[in-house]
Amino acid sequence: MPENESMPEDDSMPKEGSTPEDGSTPAHASISARETYVSQILEVMSAEPEQVVLSCRDETLTGDELTRSVRSAAQVLRRHAGESSDDADAPVVAILTVTNSPATLILRYAANLTGATVVHLQTTNAVDPGDRIATDAKLTILAETGATHLAVDAEHLALARELCDRLPAPPTLLGWGDLAADVLDVTAGDADAFDPSAVEIPLDRAAVVTYTSGTTGRPKGIAVDFRTRNGYITAGLTMAWRGAYLATLPMSHSSGALADDSLASGGSVVIHDGFDAGAVLRAVAEHGITRTLLSPPQLYLLMDHPEVTTTDLSSLQMLCYTGCPASPERLADAVKIFGEVLFQIYGTSEAAAISMLTPAEHADPELRLTVGRPMAGEIRIRDEHDHTDLPAGATGEICVRSPFAMRGYVGDPELTARTVRDGWVHTGDLGRVDERGYIHILGRVADVIKTNGIKIQPLTVENTLMAHPDVVQAAVFCVRDKDRVEHMHAAVVLRDGGTATAAELSDHVSTALSPKHVPAEIGIRPELPLTRVGKPDRARLAAGAGG
Repeated sequence: MPENESMPEDDSMPKEGSTPEDGSTPAHASISARETYVSQILEVMSAEPEQVVLSCRDETLTGDELTRSVRSAAQVLRRHAGESSDDADAPVVAILTVTNSPATLILRYAANLTGATVVHLQTTNAVDPGDRIATDAKLTILAETGATHLAVDAEHLALARELCDRLPAPPTLLGWGDLAADVLDVTAGDADAFDPSAVEIPLDRAAVVTYTSGTTGRPKGIAVDFRTRNGYITAGLTMAWRGAYLATLPMSHSSGALADDSLASGGSVVIHDGFDAGAVLRAVAEHGITRTLLSPPQLYLLMDHPEVTTTDLSSLQMLCYTGCPASPERLADAVKIFGEVLFQIYGTSEAAAISMLTPAEHADPELRLTVGRPMAGEIRIRDEHDHTDLPAGATGEICVRSPFAMRGYVGDPELTARTVRDGWVHTGDLGRVDERGYIHILGRVADVIKTNGIKIQPLTVENTLMAHPDVVQAAVFCVRDKDRVEHMHAAVVLRDGGTATAAELSDHVSTALSPKHVPAEIGIRPELPLTRVGKPDRARLAAGAGG
């Protein structure tokens, strides 16, 4: 990927490992492919080659089969694309396969093993692997990343041909299988002919580019370099566990990193096409799942499933959730249902994992109001206007300096410079750090509603509504009238058998917070619309209210 398309030529990018005194390698050092995270995973699997390490639908792969698939694809790619120490000439492999499939994982491993940059082209959705990036957006991504190769499965070959026909310099097609005469079959390579020791990879080259749109806007390509991707494995292995990971979230996003350290620890991965609460419960019992990753709304669906109390969940050790703030009240119920297995991970695509709330901490009602303590790097709370550091306990924007931060936004140095300043990632999240070092998330900087003469964070009112025994979901949003005056509205979903009225919920908010925190309207709905990343869609709710 061309250097000037992925990061600005200034000091705004984090440069982990660039200073001699930190004990790490220089910023522009290179490594052999034998030293990459992929080689580490393959080496672990070689110790037990007959162990089943990957399961998806009716397909299973042993460690030896997965290793040979990766090396075969790497041999085809290296034979065709060669190697370059210059990022401007390095291969860029865009992956357009079924998101949660062995092909997606194997193709990433193979491309990274050759030193190529991987671009996930299927979804910006961190929750639903079935969601799709629009065709025109795919074209933009292929162009701005300088994709040299497009890896596809049979399901996406027609779309891949359409994309190539519309590009002035189309990428070479790589096929997951023998798809056509003009498509290179990466499954037909010579696994024994690939020599990773002959491949040198600059550590600061982008290893993976994942696109995200947040809740709105044009997809943003978040580039993570080889140094950071290797660091993910090292950090994951500090958990010192070996088990079976159930992947229901898109493997192009954070779920893929968890699959990596599961395999690197000698464990296995079970892949589902998406989240279905009943299917998750059955998989835990059938495969002895020890860890999975969900969004809070998915956690609630799992809790509310009628089979949750009759399914054998004894193997489950880490029920991780991430993506948006969780209701403290619902977390209390989750502890009763699942026991001491809950891990809350707070992070962003730009900064990776930031903090963790452990199972023991979930037992404390006060700590359930937080997202835990920092996992890596440093946290600062800064004034969202002048960006000065604020004292402990003060509310401001959460900023992070982390060894796992992104390399930059692809093709957008200005946005990179605004987001990463002097090595600090500005998350856009509003919060504070208490005297014990726990982080409290208060919402998004941009979500503040100015009403009744005060500034109100929707999350504060949402949590209060969800503290009512009849409420299982809540969303608070801003509706502007014809004079541009802001009014706070709310939409709630009641649990089965719940009888609370809008008037009763208004009284509840007034008592718990203040009369000024009471929404102008509270609507009771059968379900809430969700954004592409699984969060309540406040924009759709506001539009439906006539805003």
